[in-house]
This record gives sequence, C-alpha cells and structure tokens, in this order.
Amino acid sequence: MSKKNKRAAVVDPPAPPSAAKAPEPKSSFGEWFKRQVSEWTVTILMLLFGTTTLVQAFVVPTGSMDTTLMIGDHLFVDKLTYSPGGPISSKFLPYQDVRRGDIIVFRYPPDIRQNYVKRVVGIPGDRLKVVDKKLWLNGKPLDEPYTQYVRNYIDPYADNFPSEPNMYVDARAREMLTAHVANGEVVVPPGKYFAMGDNRDNSADSRYWGFVPRENIVGKPAIIFWSYDAPTERLASGDIDPAHIFDIVTNFFSKTRWSRTFKFIRGAPIS
Repeated sequence: MSKKNKRAAVVDPPAPPSAAKAPEPKSSFGEWFKRQVSEWTVTILMLLFGTTTLVQAFVVPTGSMDTTLMIGDHLFVDKLTYSPGGPISSKFLPYQDVRRGDIIVFRYPPDIRQNYVKRVVGIPGDRLKVVDKKLWLNGKPLDEPYTQYVRNYIDPYADNFPSEPNMYVDARAREMLTAHVANGEVVVPPGKYFAMGDNRDNSADSRYWGFVPRENIVGKPAIIFWSYDAPTERLASGDIDPAHIFDIVTNFFSKTRWSRTFKFIRGAPIS
C-alpha cells in the first residue's frame, strides 16, 4: 500500500503580544487653566486690535445727518481706509484720500473727547459759499439730493455763508472767517476739510466751529449693524442710562428699525 504524500500547510506564526500602551498622563487643572488663559488672551488681544485699529462702533446721537443717518443708528466705522499706507501695505490694502462727498467720523475740534459724523463738502484748495441755502463749490452750485431743510425761512448766517455771525460760534470759526475768506468764499487750507450735516437747518458743522483737521478724522462709517428708535438725550452722553436699557429690553422688537439693519453707508461723490 503506497503512502500518500501530504503537503504540510504553511501557517504564519502567531504575532507576539504587543507591548501594553502606556496610559497618557491626564492634564492637571493647572495646565488646563493656563491653556484657557492663553487662548482667551490671544482672543482678547485680537479683538482689541480689531476695535482700535480696524473698526470702531459708533452710535448716532443727533439728527444732523437725517435722513442719511438717523438718531439711534449703530455703526461700524472703518478706521483703515484713511490710515497712512506704508510702502508695502499701500499696494494691497484699500487706503484712500478723503474725498468730497465722503461721510466721516471725526474728533470734534472744540472737544476731541467727542466724536461727530458729517459729510465732507470741501477739501484743501476748495472755495465754498452758501447762497439762500444752496451750496456753491468752486464757483458752481451743487445738486445735493441727500440734503433736507426743515426751516421755512432764511437764516442770515447759516443760509448765506460766509457772513457775520448772528449767534455764538467757536473761536475756530471766527479764525476761519477772518483768515480764510476771499471774495465772499471760504477757502479750505492745506490739511483741513469743510464738513456739513445733510440736515442743513439742524446741523452744528464747520459753519459754527471751523475746519476739520486731517488728524482728527477717525474713519468712515461702513455699515449700520443695528438701528433703534431712541431720543438724543439717551444717546448723547455715552453713559449707561438705566432708562434706555429698560426701554431696549421692553421694546426691542417694536423700536428696532429692521429695514436699516445691515444697511451699507455710501458717500456721494461731489465734483
């Protein structure tokens, strides 16, 4: 009887038992706390950089720019556009000069602790005058569709400017009237701007306190992120008014001007 050759099966040897994985050390509370502090510090620094260098929140407290900007409009102000550009950054960042028709936020010349918002109607070298409420620029009357007038009479100073003031004006305005008027027109000097409110009959502007120095300009409003119907006295001081907070809590939905929310703010070129 012949023997049958049996083929031995090839079997892989069993893998050696793997070394036991060492348990990861648990983070201590101190390490977790340090990590959180570090992350929050970076976040806060970025926010501070953004709000001091790039954008700033601003609320409109008066009706001098009605109806372009209304009392209670909360704005984000672009602080980058008018910043002086460096040799490299100026090639790819949107720096620009202040132009006629731009809406600007600036430090109020008589008291730089206050911020004002107006429209630039005169840049260095421009000649300006107002005749029976009509603004003239460099010898030509302007078409200004953004303006409104609420008085039904002619004020001898505000509506026929420049002229002898019939009310109190700041010393800067008197200096402007003395040193920068030629042939019945205000001539804007280098490094200065002439600004007016769109609500011409209800605007404390360059007619009353003089030119805006270039270094006073903070930036240009970019967008209305919230608009709330509130009176000037609750917004002008900048302090926290408990009555205003209560009003917001109880009337947020009914007094928010939803149609103005996220509205972009555009200047109107003047030439």
